[in-house]
Amino acid sequence: MNRLPCDPSTNVCPDFMDERYRASRTVFVTATSTEAQAAVNLRAIWETTNDALCAQWQLQVAEDERLRTKQKWLAKEEEERQVQAIRLEEETALAEEKKKNRSKYHVLPECPHPTAAEDEILVSDFAMWKLDKGLYVEIYCWTNDGLDNALTNYHTKDDDGMVPTTGEDGSMAWVSAAATRPSTSVVPDRNLTTVDFTQAVPRMINSL
Repeated sequence: MNRLPCDPSTNVCPDFMDERYRASRTVFVTATSTEAQAAVNLRAIWETTNDALCAQWQLQVAEDERLRTKQKWLAKEEEERQVQAIRLEEETALAEEKKKNRSKYHVLPECPHPTAAEDEILVSDFAMWKLDKGLYVEIYCWTNDGLDNALTNYHTKDDDGMVPTTGEDGSMAWVSAAATRPSTSVVPDRNLTTVDFTQAVPRMINSL
């Protein structure tokens, strides 16, 4: 079936009594049928033919709409497939990146912000003495293990001995022996875990 170029419902039936259609009328003229009757017959044939074309047009419009809907669906499906493919590619690349750089993507634990209660922690005298002197102090002293170690080795002032030490100006001063005695289990900063840093850094800042 040939495709119709336009909607046949807009066609206008011609006047078959016009001189242009004389030859067409002659075919239908008989001893009992006049030219006027022949024009009526021609009009009936034109209307029947045009009605068939209108029905064909409606089927054509419906088929075109079906094809457009299908094409849109296929285009959307292809777009979703491409998006999924890109997402899968990105996830695969990210997984490979995480394998190569585990420390970069390590998830920090959710810890509450330090409160006033942190002021009550017991840091070793040795760490506080070094901090007061502006010397390097291992962050370990503010970790949970470091605080536990300081608490375990804590002595009251009555039990502390005093030892002489030289100040920055060369003068001699007496300080508690605990302040000059480092912990025997200090862990270097480079060996601390992410959790250790999360615990210790806020406490160390509060001690400054």
